[in-house]
Amino acid sequence: MTGDSMGGGDGRDSRDRKDSGDRKDSGDRRDSGDRGDSGNGRDGGDDARLHRAFLARVVEPGDEVCGRWLREIGAGEVVRRLTGGGQQLPGVTDKRWAGLRARAERADPERDLAVARDAGTRFVCPGDAEWPAQLDDLGDARPTGLWVRGRPSLRIWALRSVAVVGARACTEYGAHMASVLGAGLAERGWVVVSGGAYGVDGATHRGALGAGGATVAVLACGVDRPYPRGHTQLITRIAEQGLVVGELPPGDHPTPSRFILRNRVIAALTRGTVVVEAAYRSGALVTARAAQRLGRYAIGVPGPATSALSAGVHELLRGDAALVTDAAEVAELVGDMGELAPDRRGPVLPRDLLDPAAARVLAALPAQGTASPQDTARGAGTTADDAVARLYELRSLGFVERHGDGWKLTRQATISVDTDRGRC
Repeated sequence: MTGDSMGGGDGRDSRDRKDSGDRKDSGDRRDSGDRGDSGNGRDGGDDARLHRAFLARVVEPGDEVCGRWLREIGAGEVVRRLTGGGQQLPGVTDKRWAGLRARAERADPERDLAVARDAGTRFVCPGDAEWPAQLDDLGDARPTGLWVRGRPSLRIWALRSVAVVGARACTEYGAHMASVLGAGLAERGWVVVSGGAYGVDGATHRGALGAGGATVAVLACGVDRPYPRGHTQLITRIAEQGLVVGELPPGDHPTPSRFILRNRVIAALTRGTVVVEAAYRSGALVTARAAQRLGRYAIGVPGPATSALSAGVHELLRGDAALVTDAAEVAELVGDMGELAPDRRGPVLPRDLLDPAAARVLAALPAQGTASPQDTARGAGTTADDAVARLYELRSLGFVERHGDGWKLTRQATISVDTDRGRC
């Protein structure tokens, strides 16, 4: 597509020129990016949306060089240069520029937008009412735009969201923890975000869906082409009940680098990233570290110390990541003031409620056999008369019984003692 068909003779309308001046004056990256390419349907917004859809086909996700071009000169001028309307832009080699130009020759944003509409997908740009402002924290690496499949508002859902990610080849423990976390967070009103992959991602989505909750899958391919293929049914269900999101235009396929770059979107969208099982080399750890760089919470679920699939999580926890064991603890970290996890305590045993003096007398009795009041008094550090009074008190509570001149523990007291020792 030529620059003329996307914005006039010089590729930039009066709004582009005005906003370029505004950018020079303000120096504010986030505002300048939004004003120059609002995509809101007013004052050239339709052209800006078309320009960004064009760039989504030409430029790889997370390309900071292109992000700088967008910030400095606007999408319209970038498109004009790529379609042969001006000199090469700075920051790239001749070879790379030629590659971008070759891609630009094949780009057809009108077709991409039409295919997206037919698939029930919309293209959300910076400045749109639905654009999640927290993505602007990515700076020049923020997405050119996002293709969104599903009815809810991405911006509203992202306001109260948590990412749960982890190993594809997870263990039964990892799948169980991911499913429980997904369900527990959904039940607490949190939107659960993950990558739609096998293993932890899929278990997380299923947990949230099973609880009737909200979940978002961020894909490393076109949202009209579910990947992995084995999750076609799951991703279709997510699109019906939640949202499926991606940077790549319709029909585009995933690559290893796109998976890694996709993770920065997951980290930026959410308040925190929970990692359930990850080896030392894991994309889930990339997501957690991106969250840390962005000032979000990095959170880990511990596993067995002998498990290689938990080794990366444990390394994360040795740093600044927070340790959690359930959804309540996640919500306490990322939630609002007052969203506290319950206190964790062992069971309260009957002997815990005894008066300290009576408890000392009870502890002075042997586990087997009987003891005289005098022996019990010496063991408890009290007088014989006080020991007798305490023993009768304990008898009324069912802890001891009298045998002739001696006293012994009842079965209830023996079980209580054994349980208490097991806690040590």
